[in-house]
Amino acid sequence: MGKNRELTVAQRSQIIGLFKGKHTRKEISEILGFPIATVKRTIQVYGKSETPVSKQRSGRPKVLGDNVKNVLREIVTNNNRVAASDIKKSLNESTGLNVSVTTIYRNLHEIGLNSRSAALKPLLSETQRQKRLEWCINRRSWTLRQWRSIIWSDESRFTLFGNDAPTRIWREKGTRFNIENLAPTVKHGGGGIMVWGCFTGKGLGPLVRVEGKMNHQDYINILENALLPFIQENFSTNHYKFQDDNAPVHTAKNVIKYLSKKKVRVLEDWPSQSPDLNPIEHLWDELSRRLKKRPTHPKNKDELENCLREEWQQIPREKYLRLIDSMPRRIEECISNNGWATSY
Repeated sequence: MGKNRELTVAQRSQIIGLFKGKHTRKEISEILGFPIATVKRTIQVYGKSETPVSKQRSGRPKVLGDNVKNVLREIVTNNNRVAASDIKKSLNESTGLNVSVTTIYRNLHEIGLNSRSAALKPLLSETQRQKRLEWCINRRSWTLRQWRSIIWSDESRFTLFGNDAPTRIWREKGTRFNIENLAPTVKHGGGGIMVWGCFTGKGLGPLVRVEGKMNHQDYINILENALLPFIQENFSTNHYKFQDDNAPVHTAKNVIKYLSKKKVRVLEDWPSQSPDLNPIEHLWDELSRRLKKRPTHPKNKDELENCLREEWQQIPREKYLRLIDSMPRRIEECISNNGWATSY
């Protein structure tokens, strides 16, 4: 029988009849003279059908039937980070088929699974999830005025060169931020320069370059020379709260003592691993986009610092107000996700 020739209904019926008569696939192959792969494929596709008749169709016959597509979906569901070549191997071993990677891609697309970059989100422990949920529930009723009075702060690293390629996964449309489709991240160092910045509903704060690896004294110097003047300039009363995350340098005893001594009002109980609850993260994204759009790119760290300062000051007020005003939605989504990562 030719390699690509499709079995007739009678031939399929013979295979299915012997299979239902408790013959093994090997025995059926020997009795009828069909390749064992053909026997396996016929049983896989038509074994549960009352009559082994192909649905009427036009054009080239499809290589994979619905039952085989279910096997394909199961393979990808069990490990959505598997490469197409490995999917091909697993599918061929399971069904006795010999399909190409191109066929794998086409059929994955037909069942709604596409190769996408995994969304980068911090790795959360159960304790961190619970604390995020509690933090959001306790601030669910906050007004926009309260959110605009927060001084949002963080450090971010900007590089002169591109980063590593993103993780690829198989997922359905609309499921980018499902837990199984995330690529966990942790904060770490790297090339380029690090800057500290802050902002509030009243305006953008200074952008401060951090030399080398920041320690607690470096951070205190930033608070002294950048944060305190910003507070004094924008808040005549204590109607503000200062947010920073739980990085070790931020929670050092000397830093806590300094903030207390200077009577800086701190946003309480900030949950660890929660950049999606801090709108400054999206301000960093905006700064990065503006940097990439410059007609000439910085060639060294000093040029990079100057470019960052210029673009930081050009970010329009409506942009950062819109980010702050997204806080109620972030809070609701985090609660809806039971404390797990949001789409922000």
